Amino acid sequence: MSRQDINRSGEMEVFVSVVERGGFSAAATTRRMTPSAVSKLVARLEARLGARLINRSTRKLQLTPEGCAFYERSIAILADIAEAERQASSGEQASGRIRINTSGSFGNHVLAPLVPAFMALHPAVTLDITHTDRIVDLMEERADVAIRTGPLKNSSLIARKLGVTGRVIVASPDYLKRHGEPCSITDLCRHCRIGFSYARAVEGWPIRDSGETVMVPITPGVQVADGEAMRHLALAGAGLARLAAFTVRSDIEAGRLVPVLQAANPGDIEEFYALYLGQGGPLPARVRALLDFLGSHVRL
Repeated sequence: MSRQDINRSGEMEVFVSVVERGGFSAAATTRRMTPSAVSKLVARLEARLGARLINRSTRKLQLTPEGCAFYERSIAILADIAEAERQASSGEQASGRIRINTSGSFGNHVLAPLVPAFMALHPAVTLDITHTDRIVDLMEERADVAIRTGPLKNSSLIARKLGVTGRVIVASPDYLKRHGEPCSITDLCRHCRIGFSYARAVEGWPIRDSGETVMVPITPGVQVADGEAMRHLALAGAGLARLAAFTVRSDIEAGRLVPVLQAANPGDIEEFYALYLGQGGPLPARVRALLDFLGSHVRL
């Protein structure tokens, strides 16, 4: 096949689907292809590039460093193509209301600072933002976009990855002055720990101990329903909290919170996604505009 005959954007779209859906079968469903066709396309792409993009195993796919770089560039290139096509077409303007459902932590620390710039770009759009950490049904809540962390479970939803964040255990200087700083798992179990009142994908706090990661069960002295409430309790000196790094970054820089047990941090991450209903046909211009904006502006 000559270089002119290669559909590079099509290859990128399939490759991005494999990454974002977590496998060939899921990507095949999204792209209306067979899993073997998706697998062969990725293999041809790797052969043409002369680099392995994905390490395959029986359980999961893992991007190589070259694969990560190609994925990030593919996202940017596909967004540029989509924008060029929109500008060259009927000139459909993003307008109307967008209902966004997100966690309080993401809403306050990531989304809110971006709202002025988005509204300046799309003055005909209005935003209706709801904060909740619980998992919601987009159709029931009449939400256009939900921003959540963790694996995608509902096959009727399409996910666009926004970024990843680490997690950190923090406490206020006042709390540490009164109770001391924990230096081990044994110390941790003697401290008041703030927990979530709803079921989590992973219960407990992962801690590195003697070269291995162990899950420390958490019996919290205080429970809350969202991360932002947990942050405020930590600021008030109620106990230790384990939160997304972006949630407490400014507090740590200002000295309002102090990271603890950093040497025992396992380095686990959380992936954030913008989720929307995939019902076929083009997305409304207002939703496309938001997804494109978040994809290029979110920094965790």
